[in-house]
Amino acid sequence: MSLHTVAAFYKFVDLTDLSALQHILKQFCKDQDILGTLLLATEGINGTVAGPAKGIKALIAFLRADTRFAELECKYSYSEQMPFQKMKVLIKNEIVHLGVPSIRPHQATGISVAPEQWDRLISDPEVCLIDTRNHYETEQGTFKGASDPKTKTFREFPNYVARTLDPTQHKKIALFCTGGIRCEKASAYLLQQGFENVYQLQGGILKYLEKISPDNSTWQGKCFIFDDRLVLDKDFIIPGEL
Repeated sequence: MSLHTVAAFYKFVDLTDLSALQHILKQFCKDQDILGTLLLATEGINGTVAGPAKGIKALIAFLRADTRFAELECKYSYSEQMPFQKMKVLIKNEIVHLGVPSIRPHQATGISVAPEQWDRLISDPEVCLIDTRNHYETEQGTFKGASDPKTKTFREFPNYVARTLDPTQHKKIALFCTGGIRCEKASAYLLQQGFENVYQLQGGILKYLEKISPDNSTWQGKCFIFDDRLVLDKDFIIPGEL
């Protein structure tokens, strides 16, 4: 059986040539037999794509050759079936929609915490641990002791913050999400709202599952993902680079 290689990645960076990038990336993915979705906005790039390992490796190398994406971090996994039906490269207002245009994650975000240091951080009783994903995702799995905002979309996160969190009371906040993009943007939002000690899980749940053994993990359940697989088991995660 031939397995498909899946790559999930994002980068907050100023982009101005969206139409040109859209055309170039769509053609490149077509030439490499890659399917999935790439989102482009003035704030950066976000995507999950699948295809032959050779094609995925070529795409990531192509992106990293652009100095704006040189530090692009990817998370890889396998899929027994092609998890996408078509290739889409879309221009959006945001690569992850929070609905707060003043946020600039590439300029200021919370402290990035490596997976190997994550459990130590969240064991601190003063840390408020928040799952920035939506409720249908948290139902599949989450970190032990995490607060669930019970949002239906990420756009509801600012309302959750206004209702629930207070900079004078919540001195340390740790955020996590699937691949890192939502918790990075959420951390930028919290800093804007006056919270000072904000942390985020580097690479998100996917990188944590790649790096941390289940025997030493505080993760509980499975990880919801936005493709035809719906949830991802650790056995299908590819460690490191291709």
